[in-house]
Amino acid sequence: MSLERDIKKMVESIGLSLYDTQILNENENTIYRVSVTASGGVTLDQCAELTHLINPLLDVTPPMSGEYRLEVSSPGIERRLKTLEHFAQSVGEKVSFSTITKEKFEGELLSVNGEEITVLTKEEGEQKVSFRAISKAKTYFEW
Repeated sequence: MSLERDIKKMVESIGLSLYDTQILNENENTIYRVSVTASGGVTLDQCAELTHLINPLLDVTPPMSGEYRLEVSSPGIERRLKTLEHFAQSVGEKVSFSTITKEKFEGELLSVNGEEITVLTKEEGEQKVSFRAISKAKTYFEW
C-alpha cells in the first residue's frame, strides 16, 4: 500500500478528508505537509490527533530520506487547486488560474462538468476551460 493511501485511511478514521500531501522546503527546513478538510472546518484538536496517528506510520515508512518536520493543517482559505476534485469542492469560490498557453483567468468558479471548468470573469463573462489546459490554480479571498 502507498503511504498516501495509508494516511488517507487514518484521516478518514477521525472524520476528516485528505486534501493534499506535499514536501516543502522553508527556511532550510524540510516539511512534510498533510492538508485535511471537513465540512464544518478543521479544529486544532483534530490536527493534533491526526499528527499522533500519522507519526508512528512515518517512523516505519518515511516520506523522504533525511530530516523533516510533519505539519498537519487545513489547506486554508487560499489554497492550491491540483485535482478535479479540488475544483469541484471549490465551486462558488473565487479562483485564479493560468493555462499552459499563458492565459490568465480570475473570477467565481461556477461549475465543473467532466473535465470542463467554468469560471465567471469580470472582463469576459463566463469562460469554459479544459482542466488539462490549466497549469496552476488557487482559490483567493477578496478582503
